[in-house]
Amino acid sequence: MTHKPRPKPASRRRTPRAMVGVGLLLLPAAAQTEGYSYSTYGTVGLVDMPTAQSAEDAELTATYSQFANTARTTLSFQITPRLSGSFRYSKIDDYFSVGTTHFDRSFDLRYRFVDETSSRPAIAVGLQDFIGTGIYTAEYIVATKSVTPRLTFTGGIGWGRLGSYNGFSNPLGVINDRFDTRPARDFGRGGEIEAAGWFRGDAALFGGVAWQATDKLTLKAEYSSDDYAIETGSGSFKHKSPFNFGLDYEIRDNIHLQAHYLNGSTFGFSLNLRNNPRHPLVNGGKGPAPLPVKRRAPGAASDLGWTQAVGVSSSLREQTGTLLASDGMALEAMKISPNAVTVHIRNERYLARPEAIGRTARILTQVMPASVESFTVVPLENGIPLSATTLRRSDIEDLEHEADGSWQTYARADIEDAAGSLDGATYHRDQYPKLTWSVGPYLNASYFDPDEPVRLDTGLRLQGRYDIAPGWFISGSIEQRLAGNIGDAARGSNSVLPRVRSESSIYAREGETALEHLTLAHYFRPGKDLYARVTAGYLESQFGGVSSELLWKPVASRLALGAEVNYAVQRDFDQRFGFRDYEIATGHLSAYYDFGDGYLGQVDAGRYLAGDYGATFTLDRVFANGWSIGAYATFTDVSFDDFGEGSFDKGLRFTVPLSHVLGEPSDKTYKAVIQPLTRDGGARLKVRNRLYESVRGYHTPELKDSWGRFWR
Repeated sequence: MTHKPRPKPASRRRTPRAMVGVGLLLLPAAAQTEGYSYSTYGTVGLVDMPTAQSAEDAELTATYSQFANTARTTLSFQITPRLSGSFRYSKIDDYFSVGTTHFDRSFDLRYRFVDETSSRPAIAVGLQDFIGTGIYTAEYIVATKSVTPRLTFTGGIGWGRLGSYNGFSNPLGVINDRFDTRPARDFGRGGEIEAAGWFRGDAALFGGVAWQATDKLTLKAEYSSDDYAIETGSGSFKHKSPFNFGLDYEIRDNIHLQAHYLNGSTFGFSLNLRNNPRHPLVNGGKGPAPLPVKRRAPGAASDLGWTQAVGVSSSLREQTGTLLASDGMALEAMKISPNAVTVHIRNERYLARPEAIGRTARILTQVMPASVESFTVVPLENGIPLSATTLRRSDIEDLEHEADGSWQTYARADIEDAAGSLDGATYHRDQYPKLTWSVGPYLNASYFDPDEPVRLDTGLRLQGRYDIAPGWFISGSIEQRLAGNIGDAARGSNSVLPRVRSESSIYAREGETALEHLTLAHYFRPGKDLYARVTAGYLESQFGGVSSELLWKPVASRLALGAEVNYAVQRDFDQRFGFRDYEIATGHLSAYYDFGDGYLGQVDAGRYLAGDYGATFTLDRVFANGWSIGAYATFTDVSFDDFGEGSFDKGLRFTVPLSHVLGEPSDKTYKAVIQPLTRDGGARLKVRNRLYESVRGYHTPELKDSWGRFWR
């Protein structure tokens, strides 16, 4: 039998189930991406039901659907060619009783474990609302087969909500009679993974057909196994028929509008916005062309006469610095000998790091005397050298126009640790001390307040940085809010933990003119494979103090290990110079691992701002063009009851390179974190410029992934 959700009893701590191994998720998969569309749930499907199809690998899709008393906003990502994940925020009027509105957050996963061939369908298994309150909880196994390139049929079996219409005894009951009964779902707080209920209780069949009538129009019809029992209880929505009908029309590339007729009683629509981080929004590029390679005359390499000339080294530094500046980079320091040159550069334009190295190498062919055969390019970030890439000048001359020149250049390059590379180097003039500043608009967002699901603040931000000496700098920013409503949130914190994040709306309300941060930072290299940072001051909008970090990261290693120790004091709500009466020492041990193909894993274990102990698990998919999309979850010794709604901290994080939108080189990115709820458990300091993100981009695994841009 199937039970409807009931109010949640006293919370109990649960141990997260083990996740499927990364190796399984990354199994090779045949392309299964033709002729798919999205359902009202914002997942690949028919009208309301899922299919076994997958979106294009790495597709990121936002869907808004509206029908009767229900509105759903869904963000879906094709994590691997086989695995997809979705986060959904729903608004349901009259859900529990007439005149009430319920807001719900839910997560889905779907895995296609069989690819379609000429003789068999694609088959997928899915978990719907497996971390949430349970309103939409369901499991399914579904098969989809293309009869022609434009005509596909789908059939499946569902449990939970997808087993609620014309259900029958669970066929899995023949394996074990525990599958016959679906336990009542804990409902109200959400956030727990209740795997004991998966694939249990009554089951039901669903299916449908999709026909791509034209290149832009797809027609869909389905038989639904969801009876919408609770939604129809108030009378604002009627379930008269299990048959749903819909159409999907492509308005323009990556924008789809859908219309639906559901349950024989209501019309609805969906808007579907698709984007793929692997494909730029702007075709081509508007950046300046690199300088060509200047070839040496035959026999010129043996001429060492220049070494005796007075002032030549200084002139070479000036010429190199000028050309680098015209290409969006800066010369920090240089070492030169009759046969070799080492240049330390600061890349301020190219997010694809090999592009900066390649352009620097071509500039050196223009400037360096013919006897200089070895070019070593050392990128610096925050004044510390990250890696040393050594190239033979003759290889640069020979491979510039080769079809596989990028790969051959990488194969012949020598990439090593750069610790100590600044010894004996001469710094370029005007690099230290140096002041940079800017004024521009800012936009802050707050999500999922039941009274106002999206709140925004906007205004002007003045920010600056003063580089005192290599590895030493002061940075700060001041925000002046001009408009917004984040501070209007009326719901006060009910946290039983120290309120380290749950009073963010008060900071937004009282910090009309706010000192966002003001810090003194020192970055240095304690030794080979080691990187260190110390930051002190007003670290972020809500905390000040001292933060220190040590990172071990060999250049060629996929593994990195880090340690961070912080002393933090809570700031006054007005974000001026005062502090509140709360202080704490926090710290974490971190492990980072590059699984390959752009998948990065991270584990941080230690003490959080509220004094709780635990660990944060993060998986990101990083693309060579600078995009990254990831998810994290934090589990600490705070009970689910004490944590409050959501049970544990979790969220999605995104990095969007501006070059993806602008079509011209830029190393600037936009970072966003979407948390279903902002609670106090599992909260960390928001320290700027942590080491791993700065370091890994110039190390071998990441350089190899984007080396195709060396000759750009």
